[in-house]
Amino acid sequence: MVSTKKTKKTHESINNRLALVMKSGKYTLGYKTVLKTLRNSSGTDCLYVNCICTASSAKLVIISNNCPPLRKSEIEYYAMLAKIGVHHYSGNNVDLGTACGKYFRVGCLSVINPGDSDIIKSMAPSA
Repeated sequence: MVSTKKTKKTHESINNRLALVMKSGKYTLGYKTVLKTLRNSSGTDCLYVNCICTASSAKLVIISNNCPPLRKSEIEYYAMLAKIGVHHYSGNNVDLGTACGKYFRVGCLSVINPGDSDIIKSMAPSA
């Protein structure tokens, strides 16, 4: 009973943080754009002093639980190379789309700029 209440609370917390990212941050939805942002991510910020980078780089990737295994492993591999965190969303792609405030399914998304949300700090593994 306690564990279900705790998982429900964390699930709602993730949904609230995700809604704040959708409102105030930058993100991309979908497999192809997630791969593009992961390829643009080098794990570090730009080294040039007066550089205005137009390439979007991901800070966090969220994958639904019913994403195909090959697709999921490819995203995880690119994220591991770029040293970017991956969060496995506990709901399916319909639930993830609803959490994003969209009326369509979302299999995966990448957070480029969290805006006012603290989603990246909260999803970071505690080690």
